[in-house]
Amino acid sequence: MTDAPFFPPAPTDRPTIAKLLLLTGSVFLGMTLGGVAALLVLLPTGQNAIDLLQHPMSYANSWYWIMAVQAVSHVCSFLLPALAYWYFFEKRQWADFQTKPLTAVAALSAVALIVIAFMPFDGLIIDWNQHLDLPDVLGLGELERWMRDKEDELAGLTKSLTTFQGPGQLAVAVLVIAVIPAIGEEVLFRGVLQRILVRGTGNVYVGIWLTAIVFSAIHVQFYGFVPRVLLGAIFGYLYVWSGNLWVPIWAHFINNGFTVLMVYLYQRKLTGVDIEATGSVPIPIVLGSFALWLGLMYYFRQRNRKRQHD
Repeated sequence: MTDAPFFPPAPTDRPTIAKLLLLTGSVFLGMTLGGVAALLVLLPTGQNAIDLLQHPMSYANSWYWIMAVQAVSHVCSFLLPALAYWYFFEKRQWADFQTKPLTAVAALSAVALIVIAFMPFDGLIIDWNQHLDLPDVLGLGELERWMRDKEDELAGLTKSLTTFQGPGQLAVAVLVIAVIPAIGEEVLFRGVLQRILVRGTGNVYVGIWLTAIVFSAIHVQFYGFVPRVLLGAIFGYLYVWSGNLWVPIWAHFINNGFTVLMVYLYQRKLTGVDIEATGSVPIPIVLGSFALWLGLMYYFRQRNRKRQHD
């Protein structure tokens, strides 16, 4: 527990189960409101929201409408429920997410390098996860076919959203795919849920990994489950070691934003690196990236441990 920032009890502290139920209820209510808000966004256009998401290329200006729907639904599903829980049930303020100011975080510039260095190794894990086959027993084969159908459907939507016509769409994509999820998901998962689970289990590492599992599961992308768990754990450790929520928010933004930028540059033929081609990275580069990432994580942890004792 020596790495864990001190999480003092809330002014109206409750049992862990009660907190989780309240948070879950807040999220489900937010998701419901997000669905309604998304429909209201599309109402003036007369477009069918479900059909638009399933067949985006059939609609004029569908890219912008889908981005608007994504932004509204994400804010309602993640950020607003987390803040509502934090302010109304925990009786806390934004400052309570931090145990020390951002200016007191050491080696802050290493955070972006940590995320980028992890990407080649993460690509190998993504490739492995995508080719994971379930045995055709006890109905698992049927489950796998359903999961792959859902994955293909989501992949089609993702492909349409990451096909950019110019810098304007790139800027919108960075906002919707990188900025909004980085803030909303980190506030919910690291700021609120991880704190509940660390205090509830009495173990910072159990809290980090349980949060990472929930973080991955809620995305409902079965063939990206393991790499997203690892990514969530990295964000969790960065929060614990830094004591400031803006650090995992920054790391999350770098992960999403760098990917979006590289996709754009590849489409514009400004780089030969296809960041989405997970199976194309040579093993020596993968191992080198893993070693570099591990070293940077250790460096960040040690620097911030030293800063705590200075």
